[in-house]
Amino acid sequence: MTGTHPGTRPADPGTPATGRSPRVGRVRFAVLGLLFVGITINYIDRAAISVSLPHISQDFHIPPAVAGLIMSAFFWTYAFGQMPGGWLADRFGPRVILFFASLWWGVATALMGLARSTGMLVVLRMVLGLGEAPSFPASAKVVARWFPKTERSFASATFNNGNAVGGALSVPLVALVVAAVGWRGAFAAAGGLGVLWAFGWWLYYRDPEHHGQLKKPEMEYIKAGQNRADAPEQTAVRWRDLFRFRLMWAMMLGFFCVNFVAYFFITWFPSYLVETYHLSTMKFGFLGMVPGLASMVGGWCGGLVSDWLVRRGTPVTKARKLCLVGGLLGTSVIALAVVSPSVGMALTALSASYFCSTFAAASVWALPGDIAPTPGHVGSIAGIQNTAGNIAGIVSPLLLGVLMGSSGSFVVPLVTAGCVALLGAATYAFLLPKVEPLRLDRGPSGTMG
Repeated sequence: MTGTHPGTRPADPGTPATGRSPRVGRVRFAVLGLLFVGITINYIDRAAISVSLPHISQDFHIPPAVAGLIMSAFFWTYAFGQMPGGWLADRFGPRVILFFASLWWGVATALMGLARSTGMLVVLRMVLGLGEAPSFPASAKVVARWFPKTERSFASATFNNGNAVGGALSVPLVALVVAAVGWRGAFAAAGGLGVLWAFGWWLYYRDPEHHGQLKKPEMEYIKAGQNRADAPEQTAVRWRDLFRFRLMWAMMLGFFCVNFVAYFFITWFPSYLVETYHLSTMKFGFLGMVPGLASMVGGWCGGLVSDWLVRRGTPVTKARKLCLVGGLLGTSVIALAVVSPSVGMALTALSASYFCSTFAAASVWALPGDIAPTPGHVGSIAGIQNTAGNIAGIVSPLLLGVLMGSSGSFVVPLVTAGCVALLGAATYAFLLPKVEPLRLDRGPSGTMG
């Protein structure tokens, strides 16, 4: 594993000096588009509970702390299913894993409409989390296989933006369905989308080497712009050895901080806006889209900026860190919502925060492809990173629910979220070492020992 660091060259083979992709084909973007739709549906299914929660709470007489428990239950299995999900993606490939995962999460979502108690909701949320666990590690593997590193951050931002689009669409769509047929019908409709996508993915997706629509120029362009993590050589890095590297631990802690804030928008945001500003369900359905729309723009901006920096010859480490640190510093403005006298000002602060969160996340999801020593490690590294990131999904809803219940407002929870964002910025700035393919012979500066 020797050679020039991927961030030190002005351009990859096959990439013109302008930094623009040659017209070699667009099959990779069709694959990315289908992946984006799948993650969007994934998040609609995941976020349906937050939009439906006020109605469920009325039916089951659920207090805030218990509501936080229901939302957190998803992440108990989702977080700890990441590493097995990443390993399965490496072992069986993203086509098989994403097909079965989508079937699983679609059925689990639909079954939530049949829940008759708080206990059933908790169990079904855990089942849903287990089904969705392989989604992001497998998606990172798709991007590593289909995109050169000069496009990888944008591609990562695109599939990751599915969470923002899904979260934004779930607000008006689920609210409309709830208003029309009730919250039980909303879960059935959301689950059906997941099942339909599973069969579409199975029919269309193949790896580049086996995709019938991929022509030779595009294949050569993809391969020429990939780094050593995408080469066929095999490096003796065992799965458990990945935990020896400081780089892995910095990625885990940093993503925990990113997700701690992001999952406020997936879980408590609807309740915050409705309870603080006394909005009707329909009014919230449209105002609540604003932060989600901002997050979509932020994700793509983060991907474009990071890739632009790499194409201009900026070292990958610097390109990723600029976006990660800057994004998390901006994410901390979520705390300003507590001093906003109107719903408009609060939405401005929240939208800026969510924009910056997804701006940073674009580089987060590019990192597994940047540092994987072989193609067989991309899914596993993504799974490890996402495990830590989604432990925040367990901690954030519970902690923010307890803080809100004990203080009687969202002031303390939002200030806490802002402080966690600052911790994440410091982690990426000072703890993240050089971003390059991992090696066991790196020495003590590159490992935890």
